[in-house]
Amino acid sequence: MQSVSPYTVSIETKVIDQVYERISAYPWDSFASVDGWDYGSDPSYMKNLCEYWVNDFDWRKQEVKINQFDHYKTSIENVDIHFIYEKGSGNSPTPLIISHGWPGSFLEFLDVIEPLAHPERFGGDINQSFDVIVPSLPGFGFSGPITRAYGPREIASMFNTLMTDRLGYKSYMAQGGDW
Repeated sequence: MQSVSPYTVSIETKVIDQVYERISAYPWDSFASVDGWDYGSDPSYMKNLCEYWVNDFDWRKQEVKINQFDHYKTSIENVDIHFIYEKGSGNSPTPLIISHGWPGSFLEFLDVIEPLAHPERFGGDINQSFDVIVPSLPGFGFSGPITRAYGPREIASMFNTLMTDRLGYKSYMAQGGDW
């Protein structure tokens, strides 16, 4: 089995500040003077969303939520693959990899990881638990950048390597979106 390293989501304050500065400096007068969604994003909606990001959104609070689960990285085919790994309750949880589509994110699954891994906490049967693995697609989220396009078969092969070679499962279940 090759190396799997713990990972903590922690964005530098400098980077967050740069994002806020760029959002705050956006030239809203460059939008066409058209309201509604007929020609793309509604300018007033976008402006309100950006004001929320700058004035109310708390990235550090989101990091706490994201880091409630154990995160890891491993190199597969020279690409760093990020994933959450939540071991299930019970004697023999079923391994389950759940993967997002494009242009999604592992964040889509944060609210289902615990109920799948620990059903007894939600009124379910402990013997129906899963070891939940939630990877980020290559080039997405906290996975490393890619130098070429990866199709669904290649990504499936990489995720199979994650499940078998890196995590040691002989068999597992998989859920996927999009294709």
